[in-house]
Amino acid sequence: MNKIINGKRYSTDSAKEMGYDSYSNPTDFAYWVETLYRKNTGEYFLHGEGGPMSRYAETIGQNQWTGGEKIIPLTVEAAQKWAEEHLTADEYESIFGEVEETATKRTVSLSLTESAIEKIKRGAAEAGMSMSEFVESLLH
Repeated sequence: MNKIINGKRYSTDSAKEMGYDSYSNPTDFAYWVETLYRKNTGEYFLHGEGGPMSRYAETIGQNQWTGGEKIIPLTVEAAQKWAEEHLTADEYESIFGEVEETATKRTVSLSLTESAIEKIKRGAAEAGMSMSEFVESLLH
């Protein structure tokens, strides 16, 4: 499918398929399939299609519906959210990279000798780190 949206071209033929999810099978009126794509520009979009009782249904008359398809441009954040909801953890990380769980940081006050502070400053400068990063590296 090819579509121009907001002056940008979205093509399932030229974009790279990153992952997909589906519900049921094409004989089911509620059937749908969604495929996440990444363009060469790094932009993401979703191509979805489904039956007459899916979110991709199209009206063909009064109270008459048929299956349809649609392209939906996505921000990186929206693509990540879709992937979180529809793909496995391994599939997600193959697209967006390894997820690093960030620990919550807190500010604390410590009483250290002047020489200890100087050693921390010197070590951090040599390692190219902040003082906080340097102290954390010593604890790992």
